[in-house]
Amino acid sequence: MTTLLYTHPACLEHDPGPYHPESPERLRAILEALEAPEFARLERRAAPEAAIEDLVRVHPRALVERLLAAVPETGHRGIDADTILSPASGRAALRAAGAVTAAVDAVVGGEADNAFCAVRPPGHHAEPGRPMGFCLFNNIAVGALRAREVHGLARAAVIDFDVHHGNGTQARFESDASLFYASTHQYPLYPGTGAASETGVGNIVNVPLRPMSGSTEFRLAMTRTILPALDAFRPEIVLISAGFDAHRSDPLAQLALDEGDYVWVTEQLLDIAGRHAEGRVVAALEGGYNLGALSSSVAAHLRVLMST
Repeated sequence: MTTLLYTHPACLEHDPGPYHPESPERLRAILEALEAPEFARLERRAAPEAAIEDLVRVHPRALVERLLAAVPETGHRGIDADTILSPASGRAALRAAGAVTAAVDAVVGGEADNAFCAVRPPGHHAEPGRPMGFCLFNNIAVGALRAREVHGLARAAVIDFDVHHGNGTQARFESDASLFYASTHQYPLYPGTGAASETGVGNIVNVPLRPMSGSTEFRLAMTRTILPALDAFRPEIVLISAGFDAHRSDPLAQLALDEGDYVWVTEQLLDIAGRHAEGRVVAALEGGYNLGALSSSVAAHLRVLMST
């Protein structure tokens, strides 16, 4: 059984500026944790740059070109108050999206059972028409559309357990019944979307969690609502927006998950992927801003992926 790890040094060079929570140190902490002997059998691969043809399945070509052209030669340029470009941001964003497309290719092609993409900038807030919320391109949506358009999979599902709702992924999926999106997230919280009433064409499942919700509420949301809906959808690939900022130690929100919850939910998703998707799972890093909690949670998630 093989788990692939996709990353690239360019993802460390994206620099939104001092004191920004989405810092290069996040990825450094993860990669350092994955140097432990227990992860020696992870097959590490360099993330390629995403092809423009992959990006334009999610974002209009004009937006892709405009965003890449906006990358500054020096200093910083703000897209909004939270989303900042530096000279390496374009390269990092292309590698982040390219990691997910390469992981989809490898998993669908039978080169590996599953894959984790340790990349930044994250992606799930990037809407088709605008980058936002630290995100430039919607990496996970780009991967899902590649699975469908290039590999011919009829049904692709994204499960998002980041503490923030993936408004960008929902916006791209909500009118397309061959794509499924489900999310647990703190509510109310940025970006303000993700009410239970937002159901798309029956392919969107949101379970908002109140501040201070913990393991019990999270696992009930999954077992009562999200996992049955995912099982009924019968995905041919399961993609995970793997944000770890719902951890009790994270500074940007007020949920109270721990590493055990990430182990449990990963096991549940692998089980459904085993029934419907020949075990095909691709996960991509989203949020997580306490370095210790982030690195230990990613390690816990990967232990389960590697144990399949």
